[in-house]
Amino acid sequence: MEQRLKVLVVDDEPQIRRLIKVSLEGHGYQVLEAADGKTGVDQVLSSKPDIFLLDLGLPDMDGKKVIQLVRDWSTIPIIILSARDQEAEKVEALDMGANDYITKPFGVGELMARIRVCLRSQGNGADESQVHCGDLVIDLAKHQVTLSGNEVKLTPTQYDLLKVLAQNAGKVLTHRQLLKRVWGAESDDTQYIRVYIGQLRRKIEEDPSRPKYLITESGIGYRLMYQ
Repeated sequence: MEQRLKVLVVDDEPQIRRLIKVSLEGHGYQVLEAADGKTGVDQVLSSKPDIFLLDLGLPDMDGKKVIQLVRDWSTIPIIILSARDQEAEKVEALDMGANDYITKPFGVGELMARIRVCLRSQGNGADESQVHCGDLVIDLAKHQVTLSGNEVKLTPTQYDLLKVLAQNAGKVLTHRQLLKRVWGAESDDTQYIRVYIGQLRRKIEEDPSRPKYLITESGIGYRLMYQ
């Protein structure tokens, strides 16, 4: 029998845990639960789940502290469960090593999509020589980008930015992460990114004003969408 993937849900709201448990078990996942940060960290150690859903507002410690503790020794994918007014908290959590976030209240379909992307990226995303996003293909080995079979000419910086997004396809990257990985900068000046994202959109999007590949996560960063 195929072993079910294990999802650890750490949230102090029983109704949220119940909703997630029913939804995930209906999709074939095994669900582990914890109502506080310490128990969650202990569960990561003892049960070795495949993915970790983490609320930021826990009774015993800040969710970002949980990320810090887990990231000291584990690369388990972490999806933040956040309230709509926690934008700064989301950015900080992502910069500390969370893989993605989902805003409460959320739909089951969105949660399933986020989990699939995280598990796929964890499994082989960074090692794939080609990243396929619909008609857009980024060949990391050849340093080549094609759209509907036609090569897209990019400047070195445009390619570097698209490459970082492609290596994390489906995952949101914060402004700070992009600045550090593409420009080597610790600055919070996002103007560089906006300019180059705009240039990329003009080259790869059918309608740059309504992008389907390079998605803005308002106030947080950008995401290259799997199609």
